[in-house]
Amino acid sequence: MFYPLTGLTAEKHDSFLEPDGKDGVLAAFSGKQLIQGEPDASSFPSGGIRTTFEARGYTAWDVTSPAYILENPNGTTLCIPTAFCSWTGEALDKKTPLLRSMQALNVQAQRILALFGDKNPGMIYSTAGCEQEYFLIDRNFFFARPDLINAGRTLFGAKPPKGQELEDQYFGAIPERVLACMLETERELYKLGVPVKTRHNEVAPAQYELAPVYENANLAADHQYLTMVMLQRVAQKYGMTCLLHEKALRGHQRLGQAPQLVVGHKGGESAHARGHPHNNARFLVFCAAVIRAVHKHADLLRGAVAHAGNDHRLGANEAPPAIISVFLGDHLTDIFKQIAKGGAKKSKQPGFLTVGVDTLPPLPMDLGDRNRTSPFAFTGNKFEFRAVGSNQSVAGPLVMLNTIIAESLDFIATEIESRTKGKAERLNSAVQEVLQQIVREHGAIIFNGDNYTAEWHAEAERRGLPNFRNTVDAIVA
Repeated sequence: MFYPLTGLTAEKHDSFLEPDGKDGVLAAFSGKQLIQGEPDASSFPSGGIRTTFEARGYTAWDVTSPAYILENPNGTTLCIPTAFCSWTGEALDKKTPLLRSMQALNVQAQRILALFGDKNPGMIYSTAGCEQEYFLIDRNFFFARPDLINAGRTLFGAKPPKGQELEDQYFGAIPERVLACMLETERELYKLGVPVKTRHNEVAPAQYELAPVYENANLAADHQYLTMVMLQRVAQKYGMTCLLHEKALRGHQRLGQAPQLVVGHKGGESAHARGHPHNNARFLVFCAAVIRAVHKHADLLRGAVAHAGNDHRLGANEAPPAIISVFLGDHLTDIFKQIAKGGAKKSKQPGFLTVGVDTLPPLPMDLGDRNRTSPFAFTGNKFEFRAVGSNQSVAGPLVMLNTIIAESLDFIATEIESRTKGKAERLNSAVQEVLQQIVREHGAIIFNGDNYTAEWHAEAERRGLPNFRNTVDAIVA
């Protein structure tokens, strides 16, 4: 299995059977076959770095992504996730840049943790959990619509007599045929190691969502491909077609993904999660790195999600607008305001929600609400990049996120090292100085309000935030 720049998966099958030279066969599989393959690379997209007559390409076994067995009614196939590159070493896939970006993130995060005295934290990596939205349409209706067949979305026709006006589909009872399809999809995904956790109705009629537990970003990207393939494959068995286009049905809710980003290490703990935020310098440093990264490279993040389908989606129905901003919530925003003024001295404490029913206990409250209109939102222990389209590989956006955050961590580590000059007693003051600098220079990216309003669009322009309304403009970055 490999992941070329088509946005789809690709596969080359090799049999275990070989002639034995005595009119028989042997079941044989060498280590060389496992480690390296050689599919032709001539017809895959390369961005112009390869001519079509230069055909040689290599697949290299990615040992960080487990192999799996794909079942078929007539047999089984051992699938080896691989990186795909040209004979001259250029990456021709989504996996190689993702692995490179994760390596860059690890190098710079290690520098930060070393400054705080953590000398052996293990491999630092980003994690992601890709919520997947989709439509299920009866195949009889699907085949009656040439626009759905050819474009993956409706282009003409009357609106249905009942759409999503009442939003009564949202989290409603799942129809029996759909639930049966979901259960089989989940069973097949469990076999493949995909940690599916959540299922529910979405807002529009025939719209649903599946969400896994977050995991290593490289593995999450592989599992996202498997999820999309399995949704489409199993739906056919139940007389339905799975649509993944971002704006599949005119007048209905848009489809998206929300990869949830955490920077963590082998123990499962996030690299920044310890103690209350206002007195947790590690947490604030990593958070500031994200703020700086998104502000400096908002154009790259917008470009990473730029394609025709997403142009139909962005800007309404819980899909963020094209303006990239960061939602921190009142709690974190207040802490960074204190830092800008000289240092954070306190932070709000979580409380309890009293429902007013004797049989229900007081419920612990989160420190902030969620903002469904924000493209980049902090949700309590992770960031959610809500601008990713439902039909695209999450690998590209993850490459951007890993790389720009690594660049910011590099900047912060270099600044702190130059200020401390190896003296541990200077660490706190150096961290405060760098955090103040970042908040003052990059605080313009923080916005906690309604991202849909005309007032915010005008305010974003005053702040100098880019607004690439379509793919043609965004892809230049």
